[in-house]
Amino acid sequence: MVLALEKQAPTVIKADEDEVLDIELEEDFIKANERMAELNRRTFDRYGVRVIDFMGSIGSGKTSIIERLVESLKDKYKIGVIAGDTSTSIDAERVGRHGVPSIQVNTGRECHLDAPLVRKAAKKLLRHGVNLILIENVGNLICPAEFPLGAHERVVVVSVTEGEYMIKKKQDIFRVADVGVINKKDMAPYMGVDVQELVRDALNANPNIKVVVTSARTGDGIGELISALGL
Repeated sequence: MVLALEKQAPTVIKADEDEVLDIELEEDFIKANERMAELNRRTFDRYGVRVIDFMGSIGSGKTSIIERLVESLKDKYKIGVIAGDTSTSIDAERVGRHGVPSIQVNTGRECHLDAPLVRKAAKKLLRHGVNLILIENVGNLICPAEFPLGAHERVVVVSVTEGEYMIKKKQDIFRVADVGVINKKDMAPYMGVDVQELVRDALNANPNIKVVVTSARTGDGIGELISALGL
């Protein structure tokens, strides 16, 4: 994990072997993660902290969207960010430049964050008195779906650059999400992708999901995302 405040140089703390849950392990390990996620939720509720988990592929724009949210909300909330990645501290450093505490969780070869790692990182953020934690999950549209973290909402981000069939191919992650974000809408004409068709695909996968179309580059749709999250 990396603790980055403003422009301070980050210090990396890597997960111990026994702190990482593997998607390929037995079902009882998945159940153990679910129990820890429930414990995380109770802890967040006790401290009055709202937690949102952002899932999505590498390059979908998760970090950029989180940066936009931090810019828009840091005067209203005391925000902390947990950024998941297999090895680098790039995302935590990017968010830390906005003046909020940011923890990088390096998972090694693991393709998702898990509840024990999030609990370890969240304890550090709680010391800063945060009341809103934004979690950027590891870049993957498969593994994170099976590993809840205790967040109050789960957001899945896809971009039009991932193609017109991305949602149809990855419906499971939309089924566990509360909000779906279709990002990089400004690139749709160049990619030949019908954004409204992607919206329909998301609703077909999960009729209860809230779908927001954004461009993190221009800021379009960020206000609608804030409303969808009730922030």
